[in-house]
Amino acid sequence: MKQLIISRDHLETRVAVLEDGKPAEMYLERPRRQSLVGNVYKGRVENVLPGMDAAFVDIGLDRNGFLSVGEVVAPETRSGGSRKIGDLVKPGRELLVQVTRDPMGGKGPRLTMEVGIPGRYVVYLPGGKGSGVSRRLDEGERERLRTISREVKPDTGGVIVRTAAEGAGKEAIERDLRFLQRVWAGAERRAQAAPAPALAYAEAELAVRSARDLLSPDYSAVIVDDEKLHRRLVSYLRAVAPEFKDRVERYSGEMRLFERFGLDQEMEKALARRVGLPSGGHIVIDYTEAMTVVDVNTGRYVGRRQLEDTTLKTNLEACREIVRQLRLRDIGGIIVIDFIDMTAKTNREVVLAALEAEFTLDRTKTYVMEISPLGLVEMTRQNVTQGLREIVTAPCPVCRGQGRVISEESALIVVERRLEDLLGCSALPVLRVEVHPRIAARLACESGEMLQRLETGAGRRLQVQEAGEEVPLAHVAIVPD
Repeated sequence: MKQLIISRDHLETRVAVLEDGKPAEMYLERPRRQSLVGNVYKGRVENVLPGMDAAFVDIGLDRNGFLSVGEVVAPETRSGGSRKIGDLVKPGRELLVQVTRDPMGGKGPRLTMEVGIPGRYVVYLPGGKGSGVSRRLDEGERERLRTISREVKPDTGGVIVRTAAEGAGKEAIERDLRFLQRVWAGAERRAQAAPAPALAYAEAELAVRSARDLLSPDYSAVIVDDEKLHRRLVSYLRAVAPEFKDRVERYSGEMRLFERFGLDQEMEKALARRVGLPSGGHIVIDYTEAMTVVDVNTGRYVGRRQLEDTTLKTNLEACREIVRQLRLRDIGGIIVIDFIDMTAKTNREVVLAALEAEFTLDRTKTYVMEISPLGLVEMTRQNVTQGLREIVTAPCPVCRGQGRVISEESALIVVERRLEDLLGCSALPVLRVEVHPRIAARLACESGEMLQRLETGAGRRLQVQEAGEEVPLAHVAIVPD
């Protein structure tokens, strides 16, 4: 069974999904760093770039949103007309757009004009047509829900029935749809009244969004540590999914909720580069600008029989842990997995099948390519939110995000050359400088031979002081008198 753990205070909201007692998904939302995905804005087109077949739209944020030609909805596109961005939108035009991906790195949010307002059982498409049903359901249930969706479909707009509608009756689905129609009517009124750029519709907060999107009969409990949020979730579920309202529990223990379930430690592990496997192997997760790379190693696991058996067992263990880490860290984009090389083609097929089977638990869209003779698997995972790493961490100010710093020997050479330059251009009889403590110790070692050489060459004295440990190894600064 699964559990949904929700903790909120004035600092942040944290949500964790537990599967058999282990965290499978974790999400964070902070007041100053809330996700924009799902928000609908009245924006203004700033630039149209024919060479990129895209436009940049001002929605009131620091960075303009990116609208590709494939996300533009216009009468011309429906009638089979031009699909060139310059023919569809012009600078200065006002548009209703929805955020589909949060800003990441130096890129602004991704936008679409195909607006969808999600509810518990359906997604209402104000500008869409027809109806559809989630493909995650079996064919018999899909056919039942197709019939219901055709019966409740409004005169304007389209409907997509979600996976959560499994077993739901027509009345519940229709009630959810009518509620979404009222929500959209309010968003349209706000958009018409406000000058662009303006927020027309804000997606629900993380806690409510999680209950809406995640809850299913597989969940035994929703545990919440905030009284106000507990009441809100009970009220929300009473209205949209009464069968789950009694599963919401108010946690009032002395120990913090996340600490009670060991989730603070799990969050720290989710930021680690290296993750252990049950038999002694491990995986290493590295991030680059273009992709995420996962390397599988046997580590201290040496096996008991042949190398191929050892390799196969390690790779199979890695499949489960890799998918768990991708979900836990919410890693998206291009992902390359470097499995340990396997000689037998059948073993490669077994590993690929195991990987694909693990991804059936993942709600996020993925596409996995076949395993190469070198043991590489290329895949993509839908990039929606920033993920734990981007929210919790920041680039190191010393290594500037590269993960490596200059060696002590190299820093000493850099410092000595800088000191030579400073002594050469200074007119002061005594030059006072500060350097990193370890470099100061190296300069003073061997009876100060290095300092003596510098002073002799410049004809003036040099006084070296220790700076704090937090400065870069190659730090050199003049100390004023």
